[in-house]
Parts: sequence; structure tokens; C-alpha cells
Amino acid sequence: MSSRQRLLAALDRRQPDRLPVTTHHVMDSYLRDSLGGASRMDFFRRYGLDPILWTVPHRPDKASGEYSDPDQGEAGFLESTRVASDHWRVASEQIPDPDYCTTRYRFHTPRGELGMVIQDDGKTAWVAENLIKEKSDIELIAEFATAPKCDVDEVNRQAAEFGETGIVRGHICCFDVYGQPGTWQDATCLTGTQQLIMETFDDPAWVHELLDILLRRKLVFARSLAGANYDLLELGGGSASSTVISPAIFEEFVAPSDSRIIEAAHEAGQRIVYHICGGIMPLLELIAGMGPDAVETFTPPAMGADTELAEANRRIGGKVCMIGGFDQGHCFTGCSPEETRAEVRRCFEQAGDGGGYILAPSDHFFEADEELMRTFGDEARACTYN
Repeated sequence: MSSRQRLLAALDRRQPDRLPVTTHHVMDSYLRDSLGGASRMDFFRRYGLDPILWTVPHRPDKASGEYSDPDQGEAGFLESTRVASDHWRVASEQIPDPDYCTTRYRFHTPRGELGMVIQDDGKTAWVAENLIKEKSDIELIAEFATAPKCDVDEVNRQAAEFGETGIVRGHICCFDVYGQPGTWQDATCLTGTQQLIMETFDDPAWVHELLDILLRRKLVFARSLAGANYDLLELGGGSASSTVISPAIFEEFVAPSDSRIIEAAHEAGQRIVYHICGGIMPLLELIAGMGPDAVETFTPPAMGADTELAEANRRIGGKVCMIGGFDQGHCFTGCSPEETRAEVRRCFEQAGDGGGYILAPSDHFFEADEELMRTFGDEARACTYN
């Protein structure tokens, strides 16, 4: 099988020739600091992993007065062309800071301005100042925010060039500048996670209103995916994990919106993977009930979450492809090759029976020992189904 055939077999819960093995996003800082600036394809070839091409090209609806933001600059890894209009423009300025790259973004609308601050340490970025400061701020988003569409032609151009090398993966659109694919998760980036959780008790109607505003934007994108040769699109995000919210909050505030996005993506002919980095065991049936094609990342207890991989496989393995489960925190740095090899075998034995499982680290990693990375790939390729 080619890598693409192998990964697609697992995504469709069929049995491939061997265990598919890949990774979540390959971070810029890892490629720069550990591999001397190698490309992502260099990374996949170096360790014998099944490749993924990540691409998220957006296009404006010119008939509606939208256009590509002329002030954005070149989009980086996992970034998309920002869609602007005369009523929704984003300006940015650097703020001096002794420790982090700090950027203030201003969202200009005819009825006022919204602002947020993002910081970056060279490995990851975070929100230092939330966009939504008053509840009425969501009215500006509802009235003026643009809704990006998938650039189908560009996706298909890249997919044709990638061929059988691997799968083509994207994600449901996030809020401009900084966000997450899931509706609740996007909202937490705008309000702050703790604040949004508190509002589910104090003002649930306002939370639902915010989620509906963001959902409408994401549905426009999901419906625009028809004809795009994606193999998988990501939805979700860590702030809906059971480490952060209760199953009751997930059921009321997460599942209703994201299940509609999954339905729209399916109608457009796309597969969806639901991403939860963090606690997942109390949410398994709720997530599977939304109808995704796959679920990730199944983070183990040693990395601060709660996944019991065999139990998760027993409960939802017949409904979704499972991706992840590997303890990269211990088994990519500072352990013996034998321990890494044993971790690969544990994952295969607990979740790989009959197919429908893709071995991958349980989310991002920022450093890895060369020998352990090679062991990870070598041992995974030795896990066969014949």
C-alpha cells in the first residue's frame, strides 16, 4: 500500500497492510532547532512515517465585497489568507516586550474597534489579551466579521501534486488571527476559557448567542468544501476536554454546534477528525455521537490526561478511527529505545486490532532524540496485520 492508501484504509476503519504511523503537526521550532531547518517532507522521509500535507487556503467572496487582506503578509504554517472587507479590517502593531514577540491586533468596523494581543515564544503562541471584553462586543462580530470559504482550486492543485505520497489535511476555519476549529474552542480564545465557563452558569443565553455567531461562520466554510480533495479536516480543540469542562457543559455547549459542522462537512463529501488534547474518557460517547469519522489525540495519564487506550477502543473503536495514544513526553526524549519500542507495541495491541487505528504522538512535540524517533518509525512499520 502507498502511505495514502494505508492512512485512508484506517480512516475508513478498514485493515491496512501495516500499522499507519504519522504525527500531529510538525512544528516549525522542531524543524528549525532539531533538524537544521529541514522541511516537513524531509521529516517524514527521515523517520519512515506516513506523510501528511497540511494546507488551509481560504478565498474571499468577491461578489459580496470581500477581498484578501492586503496587510496580512505571507501566511505561515497552518495559517490562511485572511478575508477582509471594507467593514472588517485587521491592523497589527508590535509591542515592545523583553521576553516574547508581542503583537496587538485591532479589528476595525463601522461601529467600533475590537482588540486582542498575541504573544509568541518561538515555539507556541497564546492570547495575552482577549478580544471580547464586553458582552456587547459580539454584536460587532455578528454584523461585520467575514466568513472565509475554502479555496477549492488551490486545495486540489496541492492534492494532485502530493498524489499517493500521503493524505491532505486541513481544519475548519478559526477566528481571524487566533482561534481553534471547534465552536466552543474558538469562543474560549476570544473570551478566555475560565470566563466562558463561568458564563455558562451566569448567562448561558449569551454563551449560546456567541456560539451561534461563530457557528454561522464555520458553516459557511464547511459548505464551501464541496469538491475539495481533502482527505481529513480537523474540528475541536483542547479547551473542550474533560480536563477543562464537564460532560454536562460539553453536551449543552459543544456537541450541538460541532455536530452541525460535522453534518455540513459530510454533506460536502469530507471526513472530520475531532481533536481533544486532554481528558477524554468521560466524553467518549458524546464525541462519537456527534458523528466524526475519527477522534484524536488520546493523551495518556503520564502526559496529564486520562486515556486508557484499550478501554477507549472497546467503547468507541467500532464507530470511529482512533488516532494518537503514544506518550511522546517520555518516549521521544530521555528513555531507552526499548521503552519507545514497547510503547509502540502497547498502542498497537490496545487499539490496532482489525485496523481503524493510526499511531501518532498524542498532540504536538517540540523536541525528540534522533534514535528514539527512528525507533518509533521502525517499530511501527514492523506492526503488521498479516
